[in-house]
Formats: sequence, structure tokens, C-alpha cells
Amino acid sequence: MDKIRIGMIGTGGIAGWHAQQLLELPEVEITAVTDTSAVNRASFVEKYGLSEAKQFTDYKAMLEEADLDAVVICSPHTLHFQQATDVLNKGLHVLIEKPMTCSSAEAELLIRTAEQSGKIMQVSYQRHFQPEFLYIRDAIASGAIGKLTSVTASLYQEWRQGTPGSWRQDPALSGGGFLMDSGSHIIDVLLWTTGLTPVEVKPQLHKHGAPVEIDTFTSIRFAEGAIAGLNLVGYAPCWHETFVFCGEDGGIFYDNGKITLRRLGQESIVPELPEQITNQDKSFIDAILGRHEVLVPGEFALKVVQLSEMIYLAAGYVPNASPEHEEEQTV
Repeated sequence: MDKIRIGMIGTGGIAGWHAQQLLELPEVEITAVTDTSAVNRASFVEKYGLSEAKQFTDYKAMLEEADLDAVVICSPHTLHFQQATDVLNKGLHVLIEKPMTCSSAEAELLIRTAEQSGKIMQVSYQRHFQPEFLYIRDAIASGAIGKLTSVTASLYQEWRQGTPGSWRQDPALSGGGFLMDSGSHIIDVLLWTTGLTPVEVKPQLHKHGAPVEIDTFTSIRFAEGAIAGLNLVGYAPCWHETFVFCGEDGGIFYDNGKITLRRLGQESIVPELPEQITNQDKSFIDAILGRHEVLVPGEFALKVVQLSEMIYLAAGYVPNASPEHEEEQTV
């Protein structure tokens, strides 16, 4: 093929990030966009110079009428499963924004659908391509801090203040609150960098009067013996992200992009990080072209969904994961 023809479902903020990265690739063209909002569609098309792209209000019409090779899904969480299923059944590759789905049952079904279709399915966890987290994962795997004993993973964000009235606080579209949304990235890092297997969770949730959970504090026990604290605070004055990985021989401390390696009684080390050579969109295209395997497969994204589900169920909180709206909304 001369160009990989991409269709976009959803034209909100995160879709712009995908468009920017995709349009940097000579192998790609965005040929169709779908959004229920004509205003958002028009703004998106103008901003990214997509005047020749076909515009749709219904993603199913786009799948039927547009000439496509792949689709990027940037819609509300509870819509991902059906939209990705329809894309794969149409014989197209798919890149799905996080979370892949809102339940493990849906995730397992989607993985089987992708296998049966023979098409590429990737989930957009961008930290898999960022040097800081690549370093952390490789350092842990190489034994730089010895066997892991504990992990503390924390995210603070002004999420409650910025989302009232949006689909993110509508359980029928969001499938949950801060944990399901921004928290999905933190759960991703916790599981991907360590390879640990959660077996028990003890959560505390606080909704702060919202329709969905805002703050979540969870202690986690892993099969491998380590324990973790997962702290997701959606009622904060700013964004702040920290991880601490402690092992028998040292610790790795991450604070808003800055990393130090510490060992008992020794000076701290600021490690040299690898260069970033790809991102979620380039890696998706490269996987389609057979240049490498899928770097964030559905099987991994399923683990994120499973831990999220464990936390909700242990807290006695079951978000409505059945969408009341069949049309895609703007992210």
C-alpha cells in the first residue's frame, strides 16, 4: 500500500495528539474523522489540515463508506469495546485509547476478536515508549535494586475540578472515575515495569459528592511477595506523579520525570536514560507494516483492566459499564 489510511473516532483533545504524531509519518494519511459534534469535527479538520478527509457523525457510516486500513479510537471508555469490535470485524487494524475496555470480560472478548480477524490491535499506553519508564523497567529486570519488596505509585490531578458536566463524570460513558481515567496510566506503569501479579487488594474510595469515585487509596499484595500502595487523588491542586520501587539492594525514585537510583549508605545516582525512538502511534504503524511486534498488546491491557476491576469490586463499587449512548462522544 502507498499510504496507511487512518480513520479517527472522536476528535477531542487526545485525538489531536494522535493526529500530530501520525501526520509526522510519511506512510500515513488521515482520510476520515467521526464525531457527533460538527463543531469539534470542523475545528479538528482545520487545525490539522485535513480538508480532504471525509467527515461523519456515525462511526458505523465511516466504516462502511470510507476507504480505510486502520482506525484510532478516542471516544469515551464504555464505547471502546463495541467500536473496536466493529473495526476489527470490518477487517481493519485498531489503536485504542486507554482503558482498552471497562471490564475484563469485554477485554477477553476483544482479544479473541482481534486474533480471529488477524489484524493489529494496540492500546495507547504512551509510557511504554518514554525513556524514564523504559529505564525503570530495564533496571528492575536486570536486578539493579534486587528483588522487589514494595512499590508506591501516586498520581495527583485537579480532575474533580475540571470534569463536572463532562462524560468523564457520567458512569454510563466513563465506566468509572479517576481510577478508570488517568489512574489507568499509573496502574499500567505499576504492572508493566515490575511484572508483578496482584492477588489481593484493599481499597478506600472517596467520591467527594461526584457521581464517580475521585480519590482511591489501595494496598496491593502480589503473588511474588511484594506489596504496593496505589494512591490516585483526583481532588488535588495540580498534577504530580511519583513512583518509588524498593528492592532488597536499593530503590528507584521517580518524581515528575526525574529519576534517582539509591543504595544504602551510598550517594544517589542520576541514571543516563535511553533515547526515545518511537511512540504509541509510530509503533502502531510499524506493527502494521511488519517492522516489529505489537508493543502494547491487548493481553497486557487486560491486566490493567483486571486490577482496576479488582479494586472496584473489593470496594463494593461497581460502575455502570453499559453505555446508554450508542453514539461516540468527544474526548
